[in-house]
Amino acid sequence: MLEGKFEEASLLKKVIESIKDSVKLCNFNCSQSKGITVQAIDDSRVLLIALKIDSGSFQEFRCDRDLVLGLDLESLSKILKQGNNEDYLTIIAEDSPDSLLVVFEDKKKDRISEFSLKLMDIDSDVLTIDDMEHDCSITMPAYEFAKIARDMKTLSESLQIIITKDSVKFNAEGQIGSGSIILKPHTDMEKPDESIKIELNQPVVLTFGAKYLNDIVKATALSSTVTIKLTDKAPALFEYRLPSGYLRYYLAPKFDDED
Repeated sequence: MLEGKFEEASLLKKVIESIKDSVKLCNFNCSQSKGITVQAIDDSRVLLIALKIDSGSFQEFRCDRDLVLGLDLESLSKILKQGNNEDYLTIIAEDSPDSLLVVFEDKKKDRISEFSLKLMDIDSDVLTIDDMEHDCSITMPAYEFAKIARDMKTLSESLQIIITKDSVKFNAEGQIGSGSIILKPHTDMEKPDESIKIELNQPVVLTFGAKYLNDIVKATALSSTVTIKLTDKAPALFEYRLPSGYLRYYLAPKFDDED
C-alpha cells in the first residue's frame, strides 16, 4: 500500500502544473527508498522530464511494495484544484491499484474531501541518465530566468545562451527585431537566492526553442533558484530543487540546419 501525506497540497499542485503541458500521460514510480520518481518525454522527443519527490517532502510516507501509477496529468490537475493550497493532501493506492485516492483535509474547518482518479496502463521507456560532466553551470534566480524566457519569446522562436567566465548572455533575433540580456556573476550576502553564479570549464554557445523554455519556466513556483548546466552539442539540464528532491528538464539544443 502507498500512503503519502503532504503538509500542504500546494507542493504537488505546483509540480503537476509545471509538467502537465509538456507531457500528458506518465507513470509515477513509487518505492519506500526513493519516494516518487517520474521520467517522461514530450511528444516531440525534445524535452525529457525527471522528477524525484523524496520521502522527506512528505509529512508521512509509506510504500509497502514498489508501485507504478499511470496518471493522466490533466485529470490529476483538475482533481488537485478541488483542494486549498494549505490543506493536508494525502495520496493513497492499494497494492494492485486501479485508482488513486486523493484526500484533502482542511486545517481550519472540519472538512475532508475525497476523490478517486482512475489509473491508466502507460507504456514508457526508462532511460538511464548519467551524471555527466558539464562545460558550464549557471545558478540564478528562477523568476529572473522566467522573465527572460518569456520576454525573448516575443522576439523569436529561438533563444541563444552564450556563457563565458564573465557573463551569461541571452540573445534572440526575429522578424521584428532582436534583443539581448547580459547578466554578470555576483554574490548577494543578504539574499543568497538573488545571487548569480557561473562555473565554467569552457565557454558554450547553444540555441534552444523558446516554446520549450517557456514550458520549463512553469516550474518557477517550485524553487527560488534554477541551475542550468550546458555542454556543447548536448542536451541542457535545467534543475529546480524541491524541499527534498528535484524537478529536472533535459532539453535538446537546436542546430544550425533547423528553422
